[in-house]
Amino acid sequence: MWLPFLWRFFVTAGVPVSASSATAAFRDLRGSLVFLGTGTSLGVPMVGCSCETCQSSDPRDSRTRTSVAVGLPDGTLLVDTTPDLREQLLRERIGSVDAVLYTHDHVDHVYGMDDLRPICFHAGRPVPVYCEERVERRILRAFDYAFVAPASPGGGLPKVTFNRISTDPFELLGTTVTPLRLQHGTFEVLGFRFGDLAYCTDTNEIPDETWPRLEGLDVLVLDCLRASRHPTHFSLDEALAVARRVKARRTLLVHMSHDIRHADVAAALPAGVELAHDGLVVPLAT
Repeated sequence: MWLPFLWRFFVTAGVPVSASSATAAFRDLRGSLVFLGTGTSLGVPMVGCSCETCQSSDPRDSRTRTSVAVGLPDGTLLVDTTPDLREQLLRERIGSVDAVLYTHDHVDHVYGMDDLRPICFHAGRPVPVYCEERVERRILRAFDYAFVAPASPGGGLPKVTFNRISTDPFELLGTTVTPLRLQHGTFEVLGFRFGDLAYCTDTNEIPDETWPRLEGLDVLVLDCLRASRHPTHFSLDEALAVARRVKARRTLLVHMSHDIRHADVAAALPAGVELAHDGLVVPLAT
């Protein structure tokens, strides 16, 4: 009964599969980063929309909410828990998560936390969560049922332990994580650097103090909502200006709305800049 289910998710991601690969063991992510989702908070296709992108047959135009899984030396790190988390983990054959790291507390980055339940069941322990105080408060409010005592009978609960972070670098799963302060409109959020890769979603401004932490990058993952300006996200032109300043060998754009049709926009990008897509895997040197 699982084969058609897995096949559908792999085709959606644009990843060719066979009967044998669909039933293979969970994948080993060590040394790589996989894009679980690359879409805006509404996802693509967007409900009720009949635009060319939303009706596209190109699997790269099918975008779940933005998130990545990072294969670090001592385990798998999940950056954000989107409302599409269950689908994303199944599609990418990720059977375990050793820690979760949050960029900020908006719904499209937090509200899939309940899907950590089977991860907790199989691990037999809570999942460590790393976040700022604002994110912790949001989780405690949104998922209050998971933190009340005594627990309600029946069902299951997502079990997590909180680890408060700031902009100071810290060790996690065998690597140094460097938080990157970013502005998301009026909100302060975080990006993260893992070795020579930086992940900067949901931002329209990079503060002065963060630029030095973006020096010497090989890969930059960067927010790019649409062609026109937006009050909380980089436009395409703004993202390209950041890419020129950072000078990473490879810049991958994420958090894209249906205004970005993959084939059309990708064809016009300068060398070294690409549109990410769900299921894309990049090597990671930590």
